[in-house]
Amino acid sequence: MLSGGVYPVKSTFDLMRLWAMLTGLALAAWYFGELYLGAQATETLPMLIAAIGGFELFHYAQDILIKRRQSRG
Repeated sequence: MLSGGVYPVKSTFDLMRLWAMLTGLALAAWYFGELYLGAQATETLPMLIAAIGGFELFHYAQDILIKRRQSRG
């Protein structure tokens, strides 16, 4: 663990999850920016955000299960 409780990136898969998170946040900011400015938002943008969010949610739950199994022995 690094200072401040931050875990180092260990694999290419961890980097992919990091990029998915950043992309999802950027797309969500873009979508809410369009709504705020009154522009017509496409139907594709919320679906992309939901897909990336689902990807992250699945792997977050998987990490919790893996840590639980490791702690039980």
